[in-house]
Amino acid sequence: MTIPSTGAHDPRLRALASFDILDTGPEKDFDDVAELAAAICEAPVALISFVAADRQVFKSAIGTDLRGTPLEQSICAHALLHDDLLEVPDTQADPRTRGNRLCQGEAAMRFYAGAQLTSSEGHRLGTLCVLDHRPRRLSDLQKHALKVLAEQVMKQLELRRALNQAEVLRREVDHRVKNSLQSVAALTRLQALASENPEVRAALQAAVQRVQTVAALHEQLYRTDAGGRIDLARYLEIVAGSMEGVRPAHVTLATDIAPVTLDSRQAAAVAVMLNEFAQNSFRHAFPEGRSGTVTILGRTAEEGQYRLTLMDDGIGFVPGDTRPGGLGLRVIEASAQQLDGTLLHDDADGGVRLELVFPVQA
Repeated sequence: MTIPSTGAHDPRLRALASFDILDTGPEKDFDDVAELAAAICEAPVALISFVAADRQVFKSAIGTDLRGTPLEQSICAHALLHDDLLEVPDTQADPRTRGNRLCQGEAAMRFYAGAQLTSSEGHRLGTLCVLDHRPRRLSDLQKHALKVLAEQVMKQLELRRALNQAEVLRREVDHRVKNSLQSVAALTRLQALASENPEVRAALQAAVQRVQTVAALHEQLYRTDAGGRIDLARYLEIVAGSMEGVRPAHVTLATDIAPVTLDSRQAAAVAVMLNEFAQNSFRHAFPEGRSGTVTILGRTAEEGQYRLTLMDDGIGFVPGDTRPGGLGLRVIEASAQQLDGTLLHDDADGGVRLELVFPVQA
């Protein structure tokens, strides 16, 4: 017997391996198809069988405890050589099968019909087949149903393979993005350490923090299974934690974020606001070692709204203070616009307080 492929590098076997289906356990989705094939064809045994280089493996086996056979006992291997559904009305009368051990003895399989499982590339991987202990034939309707069900098996396999390939690609992209962000942050940090100009050093440290904010968002997107939505409390905890390297020892950073999930665009804008406000407060609100606290609060407001409060208990704005027109506040205002929110300033009680109310997108 010669089947379409036997070599380890054969395209058919490579295609079969790409589905990662061999030697996997039973699954209800496949068992349901096999059970339906057995019922429609009025057969006691139905198999979803894949023909490997030296054996056949049953992904689903209805009416038998076998999970596979050696290749010499495979009737499905003959079906792969056939251009259409293969029907063997009496296995003991057919020279291809009468010497097969499965077709002999009291429990002999005397009837076989198999519809090919053909990949989108045209490779014949196995069959959806039905067997009986008596010679017989399928009706035209039963043959058609068996072929349709075989197509459904392949559609399910193709979808799974596509999802697996997409996941592999996602992991590769994640790895490259993560490495790139780490490299940018490391190089910028080294430049900051090497600079003798305090303003340049501060600017580079701020750039490092912004990169780390993006990296944290990327990490949360990679880990989430919520379709690109971000747990804001967890994300801002990570962003706040990454600021430990730039936080003065005499200043505390406190966060209290009520649970909410945002899309990645909104979460990024909120994190940018936290980052810019905290860094501005670290640099300007607590001069000469003055102790104090930068506080980030998040609360659900009226239905569909979220309230973000950024405040410090520092010296507040003083005459000649350039912070209101500084880059940090402009970035905060741009982020508020991106969130379609209303940004309010409240500095009456000393310190600086910003409050943003924005709609939470579903």
